[in-house]
Amino acid sequence: MPITVKDELPAIVQLRQENVFVMPKSRAKSQEIRPMRLAILNLMPNKVETEVQFIRLLANSPLQVNVDLLRLDTHRSSENSEQHLDMFYRYFSDVKNQNYDALIVTGAPLAHLEYEDVTYWNELQVFFDWAEGHVTSTLFSCWAAHAGLFHHHGLKRVLKKNKLCGVFKHRCYFEHGALTRGFDDEFVVPHSRYGHIDEEKIRQTEDLITLAGSERVGAYLVKNQSGSQVYLTGHPEYDADTLQKEYRRDLEKGPDAAMPEGYFPDNNADKTPSKTWQSHAFLLFSNWLNYYVYQTTPYDINLVSQDVRTNNYAE
Repeated sequence: MPITVKDELPAIVQLRQENVFVMPKSRAKSQEIRPMRLAILNLMPNKVETEVQFIRLLANSPLQVNVDLLRLDTHRSSENSEQHLDMFYRYFSDVKNQNYDALIVTGAPLAHLEYEDVTYWNELQVFFDWAEGHVTSTLFSCWAAHAGLFHHHGLKRVLKKNKLCGVFKHRCYFEHGALTRGFDDEFVVPHSRYGHIDEEKIRQTEDLITLAGSERVGAYLVKNQSGSQVYLTGHPEYDADTLQKEYRRDLEKGPDAAMPEGYFPDNNADKTPSKTWQSHAFLLFSNWLNYYVYQTTPYDINLVSQDVRTNNYAE
């Protein structure tokens, strides 16, 4: 089933080249089923690239998902045209009285800032609280995962001196976890972050369950008991060359930039890296949409605010 977006969204062109079924809203109006309503709060500076990465994963599902791209009222992007944002993004204030079946909050390039020093932190906290009453399940990615764990559960990250960057092996901690259903015993995921939350602190938080991770990266996939919050500390949405671009960018800042671990063939930055995490990324998002959105959200979307959840997939 398709993802539906505004007819003129530039990401449609690339997604269609990849044979990803993206339906313009003009065609979706003729569909007679109740589609899922999903919002993406895109905090990344490269809006179009991030749109492509997440919509690609959302499209690998039998569900029709209508996507709204959101922006905060107080935040202005310095690296993207306001024309693109004005054309394709909705302000939070315009949707705050609406409900969504699902929400994705992306990462943000704010690695070394304390949360209170982020210019839009106050509004983001309001947004997080709004989502708890207006969204069936929210998926927090990378920086947003740490920010959400801090806001909702008081878990403060530690900023490491060296960035955790590369493609790392992970293990599932539950044999029949809904979010990791169909995963291999070991799977790989890209990471690119300085922030770290001790896994033991997550285990000591009563409402949280760590579903996957490793000794090297710590907790990767975390959720609360009900599934209304899902936290990803890595980047399963990354393209094959995303870490390569980041490495080249870091080299421009200084020759001592660390090469991503487990990424370049033979550890040679002149060789083209392969995408070895795509199958598990697709499966993760498909499982999330199925078990914690489609099978959980009320048919009447107006009931989302009443915290009506028909299933609880406790791991």
